[in-house]
Amino acid sequence: MSKEKKTAEAPQEEKVQDTPVQEEELEAPQQEEAEVQTPDPVQDALLQEQNKFLRLAAEYDNYRKRTAKEKESIWADAKASVVTSFLPVYDNLERALKQDTADEAYKKGVEMTMTQLKEVLSKLGVTEIEAAGQPFDPKLHNAVMHVEDEAFGENTVAEVFQAGFQLGEKVIRFAMVKVAN
Repeated sequence: MSKEKKTAEAPQEEKVQDTPVQEEELEAPQQEEAEVQTPDPVQDALLQEQNKFLRLAAEYDNYRKRTAKEKESIWADAKASVVTSFLPVYDNLERALKQDTADEAYKKGVEMTMTQLKEVLSKLGVTEIEAAGQPFDPKLHNAVMHVEDEAFGENTVAEVFQAGFQLGEKVIRFAMVKVAN
């Protein structure tokens, strides 16, 4: 029987020899999986804290930018509101300059006041909208009259009734105009 056992064992040895090769191939991926499956808890905690920190820094940066933009917007709105309050004064000074007067000192005083008001408005960043002779632009002009006149081109501002103003790109008051053709 011992011979039978040896013969029976011989094929098993061949199987045993084949199996270790397969086991080695299987063991290598298992070891890699074991490394992936058991991460270092300290490293994991550190990554989580780093992510929290980066998110907090991004949120703060967004908050800072948003509040700066809001402050700028509030400041621009406040300036526009104050300038709007002074525009009737501008209009009255402009009307006074168009009137004939025999008193030259009075006329000179009104001119100086108007010049000073224009300087203050320009320091605030307020500019007068160019209108006379310009093409009509509904984003800048308010057409209140239309006239057929061959002296002017198509959709050209023929006359300005009331000056328009803008603060940067924001229109404070549209220019009230008469449009030709």
